[in-house]
Amino acid sequence: MTDQPSPRITPMAALMLLALAAVWGGSFFFAEIALREVPPLTITLHRVFWAVPILFVVVRLMGLHLPRAPKIWGTYLVMGALNNAIPFSLIFWGQLQIESGLASILNGTTAVFGAVVAGVLLKDEPLTLPKIIGALFGVAGVAAIMGVDLLSGIDLRNLAQLAVLGAALSYAFASVWGKVALAGQPPQMNALGMLIGSTILMIPVALWVDGVPRFDLSASVWAALLAVAALSTALAYLLYFAILKRAGAANLMLVTLMIPPFAVGLGAAFLGETLGSEALIGFALIAVGLAVTDGRLFRRRT
Repeated sequence: MTDQPSPRITPMAALMLLALAAVWGGSFFFAEIALREVPPLTITLHRVFWAVPILFVVVRLMGLHLPRAPKIWGTYLVMGALNNAIPFSLIFWGQLQIESGLASILNGTTAVFGAVVAGVLLKDEPLTLPKIIGALFGVAGVAAIMGVDLLSGIDLRNLAQLAVLGAALSYAFASVWGKVALAGQPPQMNALGMLIGSTILMIPVALWVDGVPRFDLSASVWAALLAVAALSTALAYLLYFAILKRAGAANLMLVTLMIPPFAVGLGAAFLGETLGSEALIGFALIAVGLAVTDGRLFRRRT
């Protein structure tokens, strides 16, 4: 019996990682445009709603069928809340006060949060010293971004940054929930079920908070809404699962470091956004935290 080759980043997987970073980094850019005319919760509803028919077509073409067990759909509702409804809404609300590039950098703490949450809740992913050190670097990066003024008073900008960090933490809990509760389901079906669940959750919430959605939007805003649904959600999840199969979960974590450059670049090129040195220092610290958490770079040097 031959050993299975360990997952690695092939040239095709590397291109797919770049594509995933681009479409996920673009979500911050698209949201910034959509926020000109659409409130945050309604953007979240647009994002998940329009992605559902796209993934439904993909699932049907693959010959997969919707599950009938109510328990599975309850699981999808929880996954939709943790991985879509809550984090998308928090990030879009945060972008009302902070730049899209800064939001993407703070969102980069997801992988570090994920390692710590998994270490606490999952027996097969223990909380090791590298994970703790990586988390400390991540906290240092966040502190560098938010600055010493955080403790001097609460303002909307600080709350917006905390909201994005809350979204990263929600993603971390989603990864644990998905591993525990959805391991036996086809991954593409999990993506569709999760988006259906988050759509069901967001319809009453968006209607209650934002009111009936407007449809007399400008062409640029409609383009941004459709792009964030089709590219940054439907296509992103298809790339996500394809990379997971080709390169493994550890390599997939690397996309977290690749998203901010795309988001920062798009914001600077088309929205005139600029980030201070504290944001770049914070990103560097978060990147070191992810590298320490992942561990492979240091093992290779050893």
